[in-house]
Amino acid sequence: MARIHATAVVAAGAVLAEDVVVGPYCVIGEHVVLGAGVSLKSHVVVDGRTTIGAGTRIFPFASIGHETQDLKYAGEPSALEIGRDNTIREHVTINPGTAGGGMVTRVGDHCLLMVGAHVAHDCRIGDHVILVNNATLGGHVVVEDYAILGGLSAVHQFVRIGRHAMIGGMSGVERDVIPYGLVIGDRARLTGLNIVGMQRRGFSRNDIQGLRSAYQFLFQPGGTLSDRVDEAAERFHGIGPVDDIIAFIRADSSRAICQPREANVG
Repeated sequence: MARIHATAVVAAGAVLAEDVVVGPYCVIGEHVVLGAGVSLKSHVVVDGRTTIGAGTRIFPFASIGHETQDLKYAGEPSALEIGRDNTIREHVTINPGTAGGGMVTRVGDHCLLMVGAHVAHDCRIGDHVILVNNATLGGHVVVEDYAILGGLSAVHQFVRIGRHAMIGGMSGVERDVIPYGLVIGDRARLTGLNIVGMQRRGFSRNDIQGLRSAYQFLFQPGGTLSDRVDEAAERFHGIGPVDDIIAFIRADSSRAICQPREANVG
């Protein structure tokens, strides 16, 4: 049986797995689905068409699945899907999708959303992502696997953050960040590669050295980035992290690529 505190309010229609724990003063809406082992510590509110995967823990005063802050939202039955084994800390807010963004916001598995983080409508967050305290995502942002967003950082709507990227604290990110990239600044610029993160996750020495060489080639001063991408794809073909970056740059996007301050933007 689910363990539901006497002060919690669970609407008729909500679906709770047998071993869900709902702490004091939590409120769960009628369209919510909580998977096996989900734990709501206390004072958590989950509403809307929200599905939360097994083993996810949510801490006090988080607001999950409430109506999006997008003024274009017109009450459409959009959804929020949160994966398995996530940790969602105090005061986190996550909004569902909208008709203009595919009708769903998604958070992957094994993510850590620290105190006060915000995930806006229609965002797509991969697995093992960390949002440090008060990191904020605008609408339609894509954050790929293993990316880390520092405290008080803010990501503009429609921006993509590549896998294994690192966003420095208090950065304002207006452009797409390549996989494995390291960016920082009030209007963030690319400052290098997240080598420490790659080492911690077991990337080979050859992959790291190849990525360093490709990075220096792609972002050297003079010329334009677009002129070098095709050549880099041939020169560094088969180096997994480099292939990731090439594919990321070539993908359709409404945002430019974040580059070093001295690089040409084209």
